[in-house]
Amino acid sequence: MSPATADTVLRPQDPPARTAGSPSDTAEADGLPTPRRYVAMTAVLAAIVLVVLDAAIANLALPTIAQSLGVTSGASVWVVTAYQLAIVMFLLPAGAAGERFGYRGVFMLGVVLFTLASAACAFSTSLPMLVIARFVQGVGSAAVMALAVGLLRFIYPKRLLGAAIGWNAIAVALSGAAGPSIGAAILSVAGWPWLFAVNIPVGIVTLATASALPLVRAQGRRLDIASIALNAGAFGGLFFGIDRAIAEPRLGIGVLAAAAIALILLVRRELPRTSPLIPLDLLRERTFRLSVIASVCCFIGQMAGFVALPFYLQHELGRSAGTAGLVMTAWPLTVAVVAPLSGRLADRFSNDTLCIVGGVSLAAGLALAAFWPLHGSLVPLIPFLMLSGLGFGLFQTPNNRNMLLAAPRERSGAAGGMQGMARLSGQTAGSVVLLLLFGLTSDLHAPHLGLAIGAGFALGAGAISMIRLAAQSRTARA
Repeated sequence: MSPATADTVLRPQDPPARTAGSPSDTAEADGLPTPRRYVAMTAVLAAIVLVVLDAAIANLALPTIAQSLGVTSGASVWVVTAYQLAIVMFLLPAGAAGERFGYRGVFMLGVVLFTLASAACAFSTSLPMLVIARFVQGVGSAAVMALAVGLLRFIYPKRLLGAAIGWNAIAVALSGAAGPSIGAAILSVAGWPWLFAVNIPVGIVTLATASALPLVRAQGRRLDIASIALNAGAFGGLFFGIDRAIAEPRLGIGVLAAAAIALILLVRRELPRTSPLIPLDLLRERTFRLSVIASVCCFIGQMAGFVALPFYLQHELGRSAGTAGLVMTAWPLTVAVVAPLSGRLADRFSNDTLCIVGGVSLAAGLALAAFWPLHGSLVPLIPFLMLSGLGFGLFQTPNNRNMLLAAPRERSGAAGGMQGMARLSGQTAGSVVLLLLFGLTSDLHAPHLGLAIGAGFALGAGAISMIRLAAQSRTARA
């Protein structure tokens, strides 16, 4: 069998190929029937909660883990770094694997890996054991993140896709907001291994409902091990190089140079292919490309704000960490309220208009937080953070909908992987912005400048959405 034939062969559990326009094809385009649709959505949301909540609570436990395992605080950071490295290294390959072997199977494999690795984390007795288990957790998380949004396209009909993405945004926002509180509650009554052990029952529930997920016909190309290795080196090196560039400039610059070489080789290798590992084919499409750039800008603004605010509240305003966390919760809670509304609006009105309003609102909230004189009172800051959450919620759902619908259905896995990569790239860049500001300016000015720069990137996201709207208007007139 030739490679080309092998790439299109169907696995036994996949439905047979259908001709476009057939009744089965139309039914697939309309999503799953109820109540199966709701069971499948439960599986997706449970998996999202699993990976987001774990990431949110692990940071809180680092001091406890360092003391328990007898390692330094700096060494304990590898518990978080290993998880993040695995995600950026395997996010795009996971999307490609979903297209090659079927979304449901790879998604479920990701949940299994994450759950088993959670058990390994809970039973770890040394830092190396814990770091390795966390890396495997990250691989499982990459599969969930890459394919969750793509699966929504086959679970819900197009007319309800915005609402489905909105529910996904709610799960992310509430899990991120509740993570520190849940972590603190667990640590108050049990040891740090229980932070990972609680993932096991959630993983089992997710797998129990995952059988309702749609069976999407496998049609991706054969996976290329060399390309996967170059992808891991390029994006893993980029993340690690940025992380090391401040503390160890020579090491960081060297790793970044190696990552750049790996990325160039990867692009040259993948460029001629119809379904490249890096979705170069999708990035040629204007709407998809602009949506990715806008998403990166929005997440830079979000992360710049999230990193700057604790320093502003605790160092300059002298408030406790608990008070700072409580005030900042206004942002994700607002996102959780706005996300479903934004999803329904995205199904009825212009996505680009919603993105413009969202980008401008996020920029306004961050700018007001940066420059409004508080005079010792935190009361004005809360509506500014709510405005930021409103803008972020209004922007993300329609922008993600634009990104997903700009890709062919058979490339939904690659689109989901690229969406996750845009988020991670933006969040990493937002963190780096604050690192640079703290290195170049005083601790007093850095948070304000970080909020202001975040506002600028959020405004840029709105401006890119305006360009996208203008381009679509010209195309419609033509």
